[in-house]
Amino acid sequence: MFAPFRIRALCATIRVTNVDMKGCLVVQRRFLYLAHEVAIHLKEMGVVDEFCAFMQVRQGYNFLKEQQNIRYTSLVLEEDLFKQAKAEKLDMEYLTTLEAEVGNLWRCIEVDRLVRHGQHLREYPHDQAPYSYEDMLRIVQTLARRITKMLDEEKPDFIFIFQPGSLGLNLFYAIAKSRGIKIFLPDVPSVPNLTELSEIPGRMSFAEEIFKNNLEKDTKEIAKYNEAKEYVDTFRNKPRAYSSVAGSREKKGRLAQFGFLMPSNFFYTIYFNFFRIFVDWWKDPERRTDYSTVNPFLFLYDRMKRKIRNLRSLSDLYDNFDPAVSYAFFPLQHEPELQVLLLAPFNTDQLDLAKRIARCLPVGMYLYVKDHPEMVPYRTRRFFRQLKKIPNLKLLDPSISGFDVTKHAALITTINSSIGWEGALVGKPVITFGNTYYNSLSKVYFSKTPEELPEMICRALKKGACSVDELYRFVAALMEDGVQLDLLYIWEVETDSEKRRSALKPYAELLARKVQKLKYDKNYS
Repeated sequence: MFAPFRIRALCATIRVTNVDMKGCLVVQRRFLYLAHEVAIHLKEMGVVDEFCAFMQVRQGYNFLKEQQNIRYTSLVLEEDLFKQAKAEKLDMEYLTTLEAEVGNLWRCIEVDRLVRHGQHLREYPHDQAPYSYEDMLRIVQTLARRITKMLDEEKPDFIFIFQPGSLGLNLFYAIAKSRGIKIFLPDVPSVPNLTELSEIPGRMSFAEEIFKNNLEKDTKEIAKYNEAKEYVDTFRNKPRAYSSVAGSREKKGRLAQFGFLMPSNFFYTIYFNFFRIFVDWWKDPERRTDYSTVNPFLFLYDRMKRKIRNLRSLSDLYDNFDPAVSYAFFPLQHEPELQVLLLAPFNTDQLDLAKRIARCLPVGMYLYVKDHPEMVPYRTRRFFRQLKKIPNLKLLDPSISGFDVTKHAALITTINSSIGWEGALVGKPVITFGNTYYNSLSKVYFSKTPEELPEMICRALKKGACSVDELYRFVAALMEDGVQLDLLYIWEVETDSEKRRSALKPYAELLARKVQKLKYDKNYS
């Protein structure tokens, strides 16, 4: 005979299984295809019954309409809403009410590099918004009304969103969050072949909760502690990039920028960088008028302009790297980049930030600055000359290994790049200027106001790095809550859909566990 509590548990299992769950994919560009594969897994597992989707670009919209694996109950395309916004009558009362519900609306506008700066349509350092202030507000209004309508009609139990880097995706995140809808965001910590889920952009919220508990436990009670110890110790002896994709796009040296002129590359480059873009642009009138579609003639103009600029070397501006002097290291980050625009909205000007850090350093300490290798072809000579005006700043050749510069630094200062994490791993104090998962470490200092920075630098230099045991506990938490998956490779390199689907299954299982818990909570709330 069953005990009463066993009967209740059995009934609970049956009831949870019968609760219908609906997910909403909120995705940009190529990640849509990965999110769709995850949705297929969730459907096959019987964890989620229905899906709807909000996406950024038309190509993905057409793909979801034509595929046969999942019947989406609703598909909303951001690019269509941009076109509708042209005829929208501005309603300031509605926007004021919306802002009171979801928070400041400018943060949603500023995160969209295209709307705010005209970039993506044009190459960095182009910086001219294609929309007026009133146009931007009309777009926000149109998007918000459609997103609200979608949420009201579809009533999703959770949102699966990756990199809310467009105005629409960021606004969707803000509205869903204000309504208390569960949000799951994929993210990649700078640990090889590891992918996480989080509820907060830039953070590893589930893993960080585990880390807090790990701090109170004996090491024998901590899951993955030995694996974490092995990873940290190995990295300290021989650091390496966290993904096979990281660094693979770097073109080292000025001559590498002109590799397309080689006979073996020239016709391939012309075909894929102009002819194919032009044909795709010309044959689809609807897509040609989409807000995110690049004009092939402007694309060609910007590339030619960049290549001409690259004819002149920057080597005369680089200083010698002297590891023996006392210095803080400030690595420049890729831009425009969501990691900066979304997670460090008040520190997007890296030139200004370098000036701020330099003027706050103790006397006798230099600031070593090294550009992101992928950004070197895009930066103007004027940008580097402005950096060189800072008296205690040394500009390093970007071909120098970031690991070598980090190894000898007294302090790492970064917005939120992987170099900050690597610095913490090798025993350096770190100051960040943006939100990031490794801000959870005790000797990683998050600078929020300029006035506090001089004292913060002195405190960081005096107290040093966090203990290696704390690193073990933190990495163990990441490993416990994450899954083995090189998401960047699957996203940017892998083209075989079957291989993608197979590789994504463990990640879908991780999401399924979170959704099952949500299903249980929903049933008994």
